[in-house]
Amino acid sequence: EERTYTTGQKVAMTLKSFVPPFSLILIVMGTILAGVATPTEAAALGCIGAMVLAFFNKKFNWEVIKAACDSTLRTTSMIMLLFIGGKLFSVVFLSMGGGDVVADLLLGMDVSEYVVLAIMMAVVFMMGMFIDWAAILLVVVPIFTPIAMDLDFNPLWFAMLVCVNLQTSFLTPPFGYALFYFKGVAPPEYTMGDIYRGILPFVIIQVIGLAMLISFPEIITWLPSVFFG
Repeated sequence: EERTYTTGQKVAMTLKSFVPPFSLILIVMGTILAGVATPTEAAALGCIGAMVLAFFNKKFNWEVIKAACDSTLRTTSMIMLLFIGGKLFSVVFLSMGGGDVVADLLLGMDVSEYVVLAIMMAVVFMMGMFIDWAAILLVVVPIFTPIAMDLDFNPLWFAMLVCVNLQTSFLTPPFGYALFYFKGVAPPEYTMGDIYRGILPFVIIQVIGLAMLISFPEIITWLPSVFFG
């Protein structure tokens, strides 16, 4: 039998579901934007806030703590291994002059700086199909950032372009993480081929969004300029 709820009950249930997680987001982002805490300190506040919410929802127990610690250790270990490997590659590549070769190649092209930017974004996009986003950051940033600075690109704008581009790596076959998440929750009759075809419109939307950010840098730079001048 379908239950009916009054307007007041619906509002109360909505607030109960919305306010706690929104408060947690507000604590983390608010303390960073207000300059009260660094991102690391804000993350610690977020952990404390999440523990408080779990306690009041009666879900704070040893099983939850164990699962959270296990997930944290796995993620941290993976990131540290990627960091070490990416750092070693970057150091060797740059020390052998690889960065200068790439910079000379791109900066020596008789084309607009936006063509060079498009090439860098295309490289990041292609790498995102096969490599984890953290590894891409560790490999690409030390090489492409000096080139972007030589082209007088806004550092914030360029960094956000790379970040938005990396978001697409979660969707692009064959190794996009989101594709495997979708497969895990999709009905059995849906194959990976179906998911690949279904994700294509969203990849196109991401690329269009990236093109808009390149065409209109103010989309990225306006809000930080309002907050930080």
